[in-house]
Formats: sequence, C-alpha cells, structure tokens
Amino acid sequence: MATEIGISVSSVQRIWRAHGLQPHRVRQFKLSNDPKFVEKLRDVVGLYVDPPAHAIVLSFDEKSQIQALDRTQPGLPMKKGRLGTMTHDYKRHGTTTLFAALDVLEGKVIGRCMQRHRHQEFIRFLNTIEAEVPAGKVVHVILDNYATHKHPRVRAWLARHERFVFHFTPTSCSWLNAVEGYFAKLSKQRLKRGVFRSVVDLQAAINRFIAETNQLPKPFSWTANQDKIIAAVKRGHQVLDSVH
Repeated sequence: MATEIGISVSSVQRIWRAHGLQPHRVRQFKLSNDPKFVEKLRDVVGLYVDPPAHAIVLSFDEKSQIQALDRTQPGLPMKKGRLGTMTHDYKRHGTTTLFAALDVLEGKVIGRCMQRHRHQEFIRFLNTIEAEVPAGKVVHVILDNYATHKHPRVRAWLARHERFVFHFTPTSCSWLNAVEGYFAKLSKQRLKRGVFRSVVDLQAAINRFIAETNQLPKPFSWTANQDKIIAAVKRGHQVLDSVH
C-alpha cells in the first residue's frame, strides 16, 4: 500500500494502528442455517445448566482418523537457549477412531478406539455405554447430525433401549458439544508431540489419557449466555443478508 499511495511504510503502519486496522489478519466464522437452531440450542444448554434429576448427561462424538505418526529421526531435548525440537517429516503407521462420551456432571469419560466409524461401531459403543451406566437412570446423549447417528439400525436400537434419549446439536455447531473440548485437550497434551510406532501404541496412549482423566475428573461447566448467542447469530445472518 505504501508503494501504491506513495507514502512511507511507517506512515501506513501509523494510520492502520490509529484506526485499529489489521488487513493482514482474517477471522473465520460459521453460522448455522438450522431452522430449529434456537430450539436445539436451548435444549442442549438446558441439559448443561439444569440437567434432569436421576439422569446422566453424556456429550458424545467421534474423533476420526487419528494418525499413528512416528518421526523419521529422534527429537532433540530442550536445553538452555534452545527449544525442544522434532523433525518436520514423519512416518504413518495407520489410524484409529476414538468414540468418546463425556459425563458432563462428573467429568468422567467413556472411550473406546475402533478402526472405523460406521453405524455398526456406533451401536457397539452404545452397548458399551449401556453396560457402564448404572441401571435405572435415563441417559441423555448430546451428539451431532452425522448420518451414522440417525441410521435406521441405530433408531431400532433406541426403540429397544427406551432410557436413551438423543439430543442433536444444530448443524455447524460443534462448539456446542462439550466433548469437543476434551478432544482438543487430548490432541494438545497427548497426541501433538507423541511418537507412535504402531496403532496399538497410539490406542494405548489414548486409553491412558482417558484413565488419567477419570482419576481426576472435572465436571463440565457451561457459562455462556444462550440469549446472547442467539442474538449474535441473528446479527450475523442480518449482515450476510445485507452483503448479498
């Protein structure tokens, strides 16, 4: 811009700074077009803030295609004046998919690694939940709109297990699912810097992380105001409509 306008670079920087302009930065957003956005939002947030009595609330999702990555050369340890280092290239040793359900009231996680994430694996995981959750309690499951979760065989399973109730998040609203925060924590603390020479090593590391979480669980706490979220989404749609 300095060349185009014919002024110094420092002048351009000063003007941008004075007006709070940062043209080199871009923020991303995604607005839900779900016609039942408000209804689903209030339903899910209601489970977080005021869960039903004598019930368990589980936030569920799959973290698919987790890669077992091994570095081509060993990393160098951290020392004075130098960060810990690792090679930028790696070897792939396969993938796994983590099925996880976060108990938002207690903070414990039910997790199981599987090779694929079809409706067959989903039903197997539902059976795992059924076996681990105390009998006599209603199980409210918060999950996204992935087609596998609405498969006819899954619906048939739900018809046979009446204590399970599904609550679907609005489309394009993964941020509303509490287990996504747990996946981010798993990636940052265990997977990002990990070296896994096989899928078995990767699955063992994931299982250890889940076990450590369950030893010191932290209940999930929802703090955002749902009315402010709804208002912000409405403003976003209004701005998009004005642009188009």
